[in-house]
Amino acid sequence: MPRNSSTRNLRAGALATVLAAGALTTLATPPAGAVVGDAAANDTYAYTAHLAIGDNLRACTGTLVDRSWVLTAASCFSDDPAQPQALAAGKPKWKTTVTLGAKSAEVAELVPRADRDLVMARLATPVDGIAPLAVATAAPTAGQSLRVAGFGRTKDEWVPNKLHTGAFTVDTVSATGVATTGTGGASICKGDTGAPAIREVNGKAELVAVASRSWQGGCLGTPATETRTGAFSSRVDDIGGWVQEVRFRTTEVTAGLHVQVIGSDTKLWDTVADYKAGSWLGKWSPVPSGALSAVDSVAIGDTVHVFVVGSDGKVYTRDGKVGGYWTPWAEVPGGAVGVKGITASARGNTVGLQIIGVDGSLYSTRGDYTAGRWVGSWELVSVNNLKAITSATTADGVGHVFVINEDGKVYTRDNRPDGSWTPWAEVPGGAVDVKGITAAARGNIVDLQIIGSDGSLFSTNGNFDLGRWDPVWTKISDNHLKAITSSAEGNVIHVVAINEDDKVYNRDADYNAGRWTPWGEVPGGATGVRAITAATTG
Repeated sequence: MPRNSSTRNLRAGALATVLAAGALTTLATPPAGAVVGDAAANDTYAYTAHLAIGDNLRACTGTLVDRSWVLTAASCFSDDPAQPQALAAGKPKWKTTVTLGAKSAEVAELVPRADRDLVMARLATPVDGIAPLAVATAAPTAGQSLRVAGFGRTKDEWVPNKLHTGAFTVDTVSATGVATTGTGGASICKGDTGAPAIREVNGKAELVAVASRSWQGGCLGTPATETRTGAFSSRVDDIGGWVQEVRFRTTEVTAGLHVQVIGSDTKLWDTVADYKAGSWLGKWSPVPSGALSAVDSVAIGDTVHVFVVGSDGKVYTRDGKVGGYWTPWAEVPGGAVGVKGITASARGNTVGLQIIGVDGSLYSTRGDYTAGRWVGSWELVSVNNLKAITSATTADGVGHVFVINEDGKVYTRDNRPDGSWTPWAEVPGGAVDVKGITAAARGNIVDLQIIGSDGSLFSTNGNFDLGRWDPVWTKISDNHLKAITSSAEGNVIHVVAINEDDKVYNRDADYNAGRWTPWGEVPGGATGVRAITAATTG
């Protein structure tokens, strides 16, 4: 597969010198072309895509890595294929049709990678029924065998329109690429730019690199004097996080009840319930992140603000606007480290954020989303030894913070609009050995749910217009719950919990109908869930 394997009508430029080991220099070779190799069997390498760019302007190969995304070479879309880094993000300059088997879709958006010849191409219509190829997580090593699949030229076909594959041996590995040599007569030709370099591990295929350029020895149209079958491909094993980030960042945020969980992999996952339509999304979408230990979220209008505690003990945040995309993660200023718990609530366009610090004490900060800035420091509110925390802001602008103290009881204190704090007070009802807690506000009423000492669900509420709490905790259901969250939508409180089977379930306190709905499992098959949060967009 030559360096500019992207264009059929592109004339190969002069080739630079070859390294002693036989690998190509980084920018020496022409763009990749088609694989001179064996014809692929039907339905084999079904994730390999044929790209038709412009009116017979260029042809490339790519890899389906998500039902809506194809990973290929940026040089396929650049004005000058020798300058892939110049490709701008956004709609492609030329109409591009992607074909996978009998299915076709146009490319709606390009997200290029700045440091190598790679681009993520979003399909206007998702492709279902074809399993995407997983991105490798381990680097290739010298001597390994890779198989490349492409739709480019062969030794005797100019436009084969049929997938061919060939075996290649890894020669050298650099920070962003891998140099290979074809074996058994295999070569990368024009039309193969963007083709997947595939490695099999324990019988499972994974994407290691993407074809960028090659010498095209043995390809139709290449001088007979050129016999080199070396190629250079862009590594993807080290950018799996970027691939996931692009997939999620450019997945449009939908309205409804957003539930996010930290899974058994310590990563964040997201799903949405549209209560107006009466349905859940039905799947959990991965949110690119490192290892996490805690999560909370709050919605302001049509935007969800998510806050997490990373493996470094610091607090990070990202936003998702309905009809738009998720922003990248950013650290919340103030230098908090070793955070044990986190909660967020909104007062207008300001988010009040409280944490349980490494010492068990209560700290607070706030972010003004109108001004686009955070206070910049964490205020020590009180010295404690807290176990869990939640919060809710009532219509009067008061932020109510609720905690489980070291004695297992529930306490509360308020953060007034002027920034002052009330003293701690125990929530009435005599709850002891509480295992989990969540709060949501309906006007000036706060609904508070806890996981009791036996794992069951209990509920109470505080009416801040009347200045009083329900004197008892009402047992709602017998369970063995492990974690809980809630979100208000009008006069309905959506309660979502992790059960003893580590799956996610939900039920509603519907104050319009005066009843609780039954428990139901949240669709998508989430298991091994460790933490949970929910927020409802307007």
